[in-house]
Amino acid sequence: MPRSPPSVSRRLLFAVAVPLVLFFALTVVVLDGVFRSLNIASLRELLAEQVVGLVTAVDMNRDGTLEVNLLDPESRLDVSGSGVYAAVRDQDGKLLWSSPSLSGTGLELGLRLPVGREDFAYQRAHDGSQVAQLSRGLEWIYAPGESRNLVFTAADSTEPQRRQLWRFRQQMAGWFGGLVLLLLATMAWMMRRALAPVRRLEHEIAAVEAGAAQGLGAAYPRELAGVAKGLNALLESERNRIARYRDTLGNLAHSLKTPLAVIRASLGTVDSPAVQQATIQLEIDRMAQIVEHQLKRAAAGGGATLGQASVLLLPLLTDLRAAMLKVHANKDLRIELDVPALLGFLGDSGDILELLGNLLDNACKWCRSRIVVSAQLDATRALPRRLSIVVEDDGAGIARPDRVRVIERGVRADEHVPGHGLGLAMVRETVLLYGGSFFIDSSATLGGARVELQLPGR
Repeated sequence: MPRSPPSVSRRLLFAVAVPLVLFFALTVVVLDGVFRSLNIASLRELLAEQVVGLVTAVDMNRDGTLEVNLLDPESRLDVSGSGVYAAVRDQDGKLLWSSPSLSGTGLELGLRLPVGREDFAYQRAHDGSQVAQLSRGLEWIYAPGESRNLVFTAADSTEPQRRQLWRFRQQMAGWFGGLVLLLLATMAWMMRRALAPVRRLEHEIAAVEAGAAQGLGAAYPRELAGVAKGLNALLESERNRIARYRDTLGNLAHSLKTPLAVIRASLGTVDSPAVQQATIQLEIDRMAQIVEHQLKRAAAGGGATLGQASVLLLPLLTDLRAAMLKVHANKDLRIELDVPALLGFLGDSGDILELLGNLLDNACKWCRSRIVVSAQLDATRALPRRLSIVVEDDGAGIARPDRVRVIERGVRADEHVPGHGLGLAMVRETVLLYGGSFFIDSSATLGGARVELQLPGR
């Protein structure tokens, strides 16, 4: 199973933590080196003072031997293995005097050094302890006109300095380690707060994927606001596209009912085969036109008026009247058209065919015997002018409480009557695409339903 990539917060924390840890590690190394240098300098200064004290304490006996008179009665030079040592040699390296503390240590202090030279070195005693020694070559004047070249050496154990260095390193590691942890914790907390909108975006996207939410929330920071807005627009566009294709399938099925009914009615008539064939071919062409129109509308969304030629209403209504009389041949229908010959709809011919076909089919279904279709253009309005199409019937009409309900998809005023409840919903959707209006009322002249469409016309 492949490992999931690290999160953004972990990457950021790692990107900040690595330079931070390296910086503190380098700081610790530098401070350790500085402290060691200061420690060594302090030790050399201490040994130099001990050499001066040794020079002051040395005296020459009459027999030519050296005598060291230490001013401190509790000097550690008199204690064996005390860690403080001293020795005096002549210029040839002969040991003239050594402190009692050197006994049993195995240390050989002092070097052959010329006058004016100084040497600092380390030695190991028999017990493994480290000792630092400072030797200095001096011309020692012990009487007027008489002098000797001697090498004075002072030594001290480095154990106190080592313990001090170890304590310093422990304290430095503790302080810097704690500081690193504190800074990392602070940065992790700050990154968590800074990346909270990103995690929120992730959770909301997961909720959308799971179907628990329809879109992303608002109030995102400026850097993510555009992303959230773009995703919401994409989600809304995708929902609209799916809804449009779903509605198109329903619209297509509903629109094909009338041509199929006309074909079925033609096959049951006593007309000649040539007439039947012409009628069937006409309806097949109309079905092909409906399918092409619905597919184009599903892809483009419909409702375009710019650059459209006007569609004459009277020829279209005349063909629809003939088709409806065949579909509803079981009724003694009278469909009256009161439409000016040059009156046209400004839009797609498939859209107006769908609109008028649904309205006429509904009117034929619910009327008793008479339907009146009228249309007029409001010439007082600016372009595009308002085209008003009214379809009235002498049926029972639509009750006032049902007039809002019946324009929803899948809703019918009378559930006992066969149908799918798509016709008026398709009419409303198409009218809204063109920025028009759709009204349902009662007919004052016929007593049934009165449906009015207001669309762009010419």
